[in-house]
Amino acid sequence: MSNDSPLDEMADAPGHAKPHWRSLLSTMFGLGHEILAQRVHLLDQAFAEEGITAILPGERAVNWRCDPIPLVISAAEFAALQTGLAQRAQLMELILADLYGPQTLLADGLIPPDLVYANPAFLRPCRTVDGRRRDRYLSFYAADLLRGPDGAWRVLADRTGQAQGLAYALENRRILSRVVPELFQSQPIQQLRQHLEVTSDALQALAPDDDAGVALLSGGHADPLWFEHVLLSREHSIGLVEGGDLTLRSGKVYLKTLRGLQRIGVLLRRMPGHRVDSLELSAGTGVPGLLDAIRGGSIRMVNDAGSGLAEAPSLAAFLPKLARRLLNEDLQLASQATLWLGEGAVVRTVLRDLEGWIIRKATDGDAPPVVPMMLSTADRADLAARIQADPAVYAASVAPTPSVAPCAGEHGLEPKPIALRMFLTFDGTRWRAFPGGLARALSEADALAGRLPRTALSKDVWVLQDEASTVQGALALLTPTLAIRRTAGDLPSRVADNFYWLGRYLERLEEAARLQRAIIARIRRPSPSAREVAEMQILLASLSKIKMVDADEASGSGSGVLGVGMLGAAVMRAFRHNGGMRRVLGRVARQVDQLRDRLTGEMHAVLTRSLRIMGQNMRRLPAEQSPRALEYADGLTTEILEFAATVAGLAAENMVRGGGRLFLDFGRRMERAQSVAGELAQVLDQPGALTQPGRGEAGLRLALELRDSVITYRARYLAVLQPAPALDLILADEGNPRGLAFQLVAARDLLREIVEDGDSLLTAMEPLLQETRDIVQEVLCSPDQTATTARLPPRLKQLEQAIGAVADRVSRRYFTLLPIARSVGVESELLRGAA
Repeated sequence: MSNDSPLDEMADAPGHAKPHWRSLLSTMFGLGHEILAQRVHLLDQAFAEEGITAILPGERAVNWRCDPIPLVISAAEFAALQTGLAQRAQLMELILADLYGPQTLLADGLIPPDLVYANPAFLRPCRTVDGRRRDRYLSFYAADLLRGPDGAWRVLADRTGQAQGLAYALENRRILSRVVPELFQSQPIQQLRQHLEVTSDALQALAPDDDAGVALLSGGHADPLWFEHVLLSREHSIGLVEGGDLTLRSGKVYLKTLRGLQRIGVLLRRMPGHRVDSLELSAGTGVPGLLDAIRGGSIRMVNDAGSGLAEAPSLAAFLPKLARRLLNEDLQLASQATLWLGEGAVVRTVLRDLEGWIIRKATDGDAPPVVPMMLSTADRADLAARIQADPAVYAASVAPTPSVAPCAGEHGLEPKPIALRMFLTFDGTRWRAFPGGLARALSEADALAGRLPRTALSKDVWVLQDEASTVQGALALLTPTLAIRRTAGDLPSRVADNFYWLGRYLERLEEAARLQRAIIARIRRPSPSAREVAEMQILLASLSKIKMVDADEASGSGSGVLGVGMLGAAVMRAFRHNGGMRRVLGRVARQVDQLRDRLTGEMHAVLTRSLRIMGQNMRRLPAEQSPRALEYADGLTTEILEFAATVAGLAAENMVRGGGRLFLDFGRRMERAQSVAGELAQVLDQPGALTQPGRGEAGLRLALELRDSVITYRARYLAVLQPAPALDLILADEGNPRGLAFQLVAARDLLREIVEDGDSLLTAMEPLLQETRDIVQEVLCSPDQTATTARLPPRLKQLEQAIGAVADRVSRRYFTLLPIARSVGVESELLRGAA
């Protein structure tokens, strides 16, 4: 590490604030330490609830924070950085064009072959053998910079693959401007919107045809940078797609939607290059044949799948010569002094003073560097031995002394080392720098380079306005007039599938909570009656069916083996780690995460906040022996039911009719319909129901309670419980929102919004509705309603299966885009009618 003292971004040598910092510091000191500390807390809270750290239950935490004090860059300094980085971006473009083309740089010895052929980022299928290529390799570029004690900025890493981190910078600006608005009144800074408009227009201009759309290709919600994918797709007004959403037809790429295929002409790549084509590259989530479509010119990918090749840290050692060869210029913005250790004399130089360097993998720009100074003597010796054994796989950069900038601390302003990432976009004619950036305040444990960390203290980057500059608008593109569209069919199939399963999992969570609440209420009663004991056995069996309690415990309760205390313990296990309630809550959370790009900010914030709170409260459930345990568990069921009601309200008021809301509702209706039929079969299918009328009555009472229909029944029938009226309210009453017929009618009406006239799916619900009426009529006309009711469970289970068959048809038709399955060996006329 250099012995030079780090440069202070805020103050000059005599210790006076630099001119472009003075106005900001005046505002900061005007706020005072106490108010500033409060704003720090509000910033952390905002990021936790709605920003990058808005994570879901069970996921590893992302602790991304934003310091309230921005990093300020003068207009003149920004202009110089833009010029230097634009030159580097152009140089990288020419290097990639050569390495994936004629490879004269390799032939002339300007780049060692080890840095190309041994680099996993070199994708041979991307090479153009004849040397002719229509597309650029780079449209986006980023660079990680450090300022040394001499005041000069140097590039520590070039980002030519996905240029990640822009969304983090946008989120920093958005939340900081809301939480600490006083800062933005102190001096004029360059706005970010213009750059986003330029980028959006540049992407649209790349489309080969007017009818071809633009989409961001993501690896999915499991990608660590899923948040960035969601935000960028929104900011650029483009679709967010995964490999499975796309298909090729006649050499062109299409997005699979509910109404058919939509042409895609540009893909903004946000997944590793080696995964974009599962046919020519590694198997996985890519699009088979995508590279062939790119070579054919029917689609453009930015950045190119093989562009990550230029991120090799060791390439920095050869850039000065490459700039003179390819640009006939010297580098205006130098790299941090770097050596490739594949040459004997070089490796000896590094090993003589290992502590003065940072060591990186020669070809892996994502790997964090090793800082020998921070290692123990034994670990440093081990590192030296590994370098000597295979020096060509390493690069060494002079250990930097980064500049420091003020950060808010417990006792006021604290200077911390700073790393800056800047972003550039090629607008079709020239490279433009994003008028801001992503700064990180570094601790000793933070990596200077490598992939973006999950834990970081970041800073908004302000670029001051140049008083002499004029505002330039975004590129003016001639775009065709858009036709008015109000259909639900343009929704990508995967998104519709996610909404559908969000609806189903939400309903499962609610139904499980209702069962849990009913059984907990009975367990808490001091001296349960015989009827209540019978109801507990029925409820326990129902909970076992939906995997909320262990099946062995449920069967043991029927013989009286499981006491009330043990029953309570079994029920509460559902709320603990790996319990049924926690599992369903996690499934809801995953669906919310996958749909982040389709939910409004308000709806997403409410959902994630509620999910996080419920997960935390479940973890606080007292031990079984605690006298408050059952009361606490009862409170958890109330929270879940309130959450379900909140989601229903948000969907009704915040989501456009059709599209995502349609499939969210459809999923809930089908799940509830199956639940009503299966639950009723469960509560009626009890030993002795035919010979002991009381058991059948207990089942009907419980069914009304679980359907939240007790008050309605009492109002209609004055509390005289008879099978036919109770079954009518539960099964056939189309006005009961908790009943079966209501769900089937609602599902039928939802299907009418997406299914073409004459489609057999439109009539799929009619046999099911007729069956509900037939069941009630047969019981009503029976001379012994109790006996007829006791014989219903097999028929109800068959009805449950028939509803599932219709749901499966819809899923195959609209989500997986598979042919409709032909059922074989189905005996039931009801099932044949539904299918």
